[in-house]
Amino acid sequence: MMTKSSFTRMAAVAVLSLAARHQGWAWDYAGHRIVNQLALASLPTNFPSFTRTRSAHERVAFLAGEPDRWRSLSDPVLRHCNAPDHFLDIDLLEPYRLDPTRLGSFRYEFTAQLALARAGHPQEYPPIDPHQDLDRTRALIGFLPWAITEYELKLESAFSYLKEYESAGTAEEVANARENVLYLMGLMGHYVGDGSQPLHTTKHHHGWVGKNPHHYATNYSIHAWIDGGYIQEFGVTAEKIRGNLRPARPLLLPQAGAGSTNLFQVVMAYLLEQHRQVEPLYRLEKAGKLSGHHEISEEGFRFITGQLLNGAQMLGDLWLTAWEQTTPDLVLRSFLAKRKTAAANGTEPPAPPAP
Repeated sequence: MMTKSSFTRMAAVAVLSLAARHQGWAWDYAGHRIVNQLALASLPTNFPSFTRTRSAHERVAFLAGEPDRWRSLSDPVLRHCNAPDHFLDIDLLEPYRLDPTRLGSFRYEFTAQLALARAGHPQEYPPIDPHQDLDRTRALIGFLPWAITEYELKLESAFSYLKEYESAGTAEEVANARENVLYLMGLMGHYVGDGSQPLHTTKHHHGWVGKNPHHYATNYSIHAWIDGGYIQEFGVTAEKIRGNLRPARPLLLPQAGAGSTNLFQVVMAYLLEQHRQVEPLYRLEKAGKLSGHHEISEEGFRFITGQLLNGAQMLGDLWLTAWEQTTPDLVLRSFLAKRKTAAANGTEPPAPPAP
């Protein structure tokens, strides 16, 4: 990343198109496990009981690291679809003339907005060398809020058809549907956890870039230290901070028209709140309160564990909301009823419902 001495206006513009190439992982596996474990602990006792078994807890905790495991394969096609889902550089929206509080909930419309802005004002954006952009992500600034929103809706769908199978399905269908729920819960937790790591909401993700009047750290390694170095050094665990966890509560999602809700805006509000913690993080680092070279700082410990808790609380709320917002899958219900009737009458079973 650029240093203050080498920073120029043209370089600043280059950052707008290049900063999206995050190399760090928001929280390492241990941090992501903590977020998922705490979110599970926040759920009420009337949440589906199959999610509360020891094996289910381990499954959801293990899946917290899955989207980062996909990064181990360097194929540009996989990187293209995976890498931008882990972050949103909120401070890079302004040059594209986009208000973070007014973004739309459709990711491909957002992608088109970025492309149109670059096409309409080419002088403001340097050309991208295709040889340095094999995964075609350098013109992107992240899709994190869309990833979270989409996983929430997939989870809501999974709960919807699970309820139908539990009512009239086979044991195998119920088991498979429950495994799908756990899978989506675990993967979704990764992205919500990403959002609680402030460096995944900013262009300053690997050290402060651009004007730096407060002389914040510019070292690239700050990202990895916050992600996992600090957690490992000071032995942060879910059990150590569980006492500060509040019970999950359903999110208020007023209708936004056409059968949709303002879920995306709620997710964006969560990310904007985490983005406000970017500079406090850098101030703590500058003051040595996030360092591993001195006695543990209560203020630094409270900040890191507070961010993990923020992710866990949001995740638990989203899981609970998906469960409570579930609407009946009437197509599947009809199919299962017809199948039951056919079995009772000894007639040909109906064809499975079309996708």
